[in-house]
Amino acid sequence: MSLLTRNLDMFDPLDAEVAQKTTPEEQLETVAGHIRACELCGLYRTRRNAVPGEGSAGAKLMIVGEGPGDNEDIQGRPFVGKAGGLLDKILAAAEFPRESVFITNIVKCRACELVDGKLQNRAPLAPETNACRPYLVRQVEIIQPRVILCLGSPAAKGVIDGGFNITGQRGEWHEGPFGSRLIATFHPAFILRRGGAGSGARELKKLVWDDMKKIRDYLASAG
Repeated sequence: MSLLTRNLDMFDPLDAEVAQKTTPEEQLETVAGHIRACELCGLYRTRRNAVPGEGSAGAKLMIVGEGPGDNEDIQGRPFVGKAGGLLDKILAAAEFPRESVFITNIVKCRACELVDGKLQNRAPLAPETNACRPYLVRQVEIIQPRVILCLGSPAAKGVIDGGFNITGQRGEWHEGPFGSRLIATFHPAFILRRGGAGSGARELKKLVWDDMKKIRDYLASAG
């Protein structure tokens, strides 16, 4: 069972507001409004913009990363830096226009810390991930995608299983909520960090491409 399950005690004014909206687009925007105003963990103190996510409310494919970086924090949009550029190329090659999918993260604000007088990205802490998970759960409930693709180990650990091993388990199917299927692959930023020829980046790109073809074929067969 995935970690995207609703806590039975989780019903609050946000759920009531969402229930009053008539379209998935309106429901997602209601959730996004709460995310932008959220102060449930300390990340709100350093954010410039929360990053709720963006894309189609009827997406068959939902993409979940770890969290916003500096570019995303500035623009309030997910995957708009160099890793986002590579993701766009991957999606286009697999015939998934960016506007046809929904892209978000397990945490909606940039996780960072002060190092030598500058804010540097860091991995989100468990309390931060836990505080944000209800928002992700609600987004999944509204969209009900056929496939949820986790980019990188932190996203897979936050969505699929806390003990997920990205090297050994990427490309494997797992059961998700609402009949969805979960799968993970390497994060575009990880590929970029590996650099050029002889670094293993080519092999990583092939593995990611294999995973994207698996997703494309599954969605084509599922109709």
